[in-house]
Amino acid sequence: MEGKILFTTARSFGVELVDDNADYRAESYDIYIDGVKRMTTEKTIESVYGLKPDTDYVVQLARGTDFSEKISVHTDYEFVTLNVKEFGAKGDGETNDTAALQAAILSCPEHSRVYVPEGVYRFTHLFLKSHLKLELAEGATLLAIPDKTLLPILPGRIESYDEIGEYLPGTWEGSPLDSFASILTGMYIEDVVICGNGIIDGNASFDNWWDKEKRKNDPARPRMLFLNHCKNVTIQGVTIRNSPSWNLHPYFSENIRFLDIKLQSPFNSHNTDGIDPESCTDVEIAGVYFTVGDDCIAIKSGKMYMGKTYLTPSKNIVVRNCLMESGHGGVTIGSEIAAGVDNILVKNCFFLNTDRGLRVKTRRGRGKDSYLSGITFEKVVMDGVRSPFVINCFYYCGTDGKSEYVGTKEALPVDDRTPRVGKIRIRNVECRNCHVAGLYFYGLPESKIECVEMTNVHISYAEDAKPGRAAMMTGCETVSKKGIFVRNADKVILRNVTLEGNEGEAVDLDGVEEWKWVADF
Repeated sequence: MEGKILFTTARSFGVELVDDNADYRAESYDIYIDGVKRMTTEKTIESVYGLKPDTDYVVQLARGTDFSEKISVHTDYEFVTLNVKEFGAKGDGETNDTAALQAAILSCPEHSRVYVPEGVYRFTHLFLKSHLKLELAEGATLLAIPDKTLLPILPGRIESYDEIGEYLPGTWEGSPLDSFASILTGMYIEDVVICGNGIIDGNASFDNWWDKEKRKNDPARPRMLFLNHCKNVTIQGVTIRNSPSWNLHPYFSENIRFLDIKLQSPFNSHNTDGIDPESCTDVEIAGVYFTVGDDCIAIKSGKMYMGKTYLTPSKNIVVRNCLMESGHGGVTIGSEIAAGVDNILVKNCFFLNTDRGLRVKTRRGRGKDSYLSGITFEKVVMDGVRSPFVINCFYYCGTDGKSEYVGTKEALPVDDRTPRVGKIRIRNVECRNCHVAGLYFYGLPESKIECVEMTNVHISYAEDAKPGRAAMMTGCETVSKKGIFVRNADKVILRNVTLEGNEGEAVDLDGVEEWKWVADF
């Protein structure tokens, strides 16, 4: 066996079982600390708490008599712990503890920890600060009070004094728009850790944030965590549930890590995306469990104004050893993607009963800087995914999505509004019990998908496959057990790609310049 340490704080560490054949799940193994068994787990990535600061430990992983090499861990230095109860927090599930929690956060010096012990702490919203370590103990719940009258509003755009620059505190779906402050908000902060075995509960329901009728003319809904221009932030171990909208939204941020967390919202909740990096660089999403009401991960870079003005793509994003159980898309690129994406790697993940696996969604109007390139998808298992691979360049959601300009299948002139989809690699993927379509790729006739390369991919269909539409676009027909459907691509290369149980034609192509299907190689 082999293990490695992913992350340390003064009181915890995260460890990863190194097994290229595993995904989120692993065969049961034990974690030993200084020769004593601390816990047994079936997760590839696990967190261990209850350690002492500034202390050496020896860690081993074991399965029966098979022990890993010893791994040396030294926990971080800690100056002081601030227990929120010492600041007046009650944790009784009734008191509004917002002021006490915020006081503890603002009082926390560098190299220190804000500690939330067991209890239920009702609060409205919290603003984070730099050099903060916030730990939720097992049995601790931060429970949001879903009352919009108690939330401040983040303005979408504030003009600078020189009338040249601008400050953008608030945002919604790729545009600078007024929004309610999120449950947790970080603005231009760095060196932040939120960790522990506790729960952060947004307390959203169809009686409040998910009821569209009650939100008319309001600012945009809060997210669970909004990180605006932040650096070096890690979220580790915690369970996050019932978010008012997107769960975790890093925005123009860098060096962001999401490790061994759980994201939970009902399957029918509105816009409860799991993690949405927007114009971010160097993001690691590892060992995360998703069950949400929208896309599990949606990688974005703004709509036209943000893309043209700031030219900040999302790039260098790694998703690995994650479990996506329900959601519209497992890993989605778009649709607010006007500054493009570059270098996205998804590997060793398990997708269970999501609507789609890899989901690329864009459309005319995203702009010439919306170039989606360097997307790699490998060593993934899907089970019950309705349509494993979808590229949709006619995505119709939004105010202008059903316009003739977006929806026409006729070739239009290429101009500053025309997006591009570059090379996508899909390797070593097993798809079982699919329902709608194995591959559904629909590029623009005037800006074709440059290259899709698939190697060692097996797709089989559920016997009782339920029909549906693979892509949210005008003209997409309801089908089931459809094989490989491609429209408007420069090059499609399939190496050892097999279909089992499909109905009708295995391959349906139109507007494909170069096509290769090599059965074995």
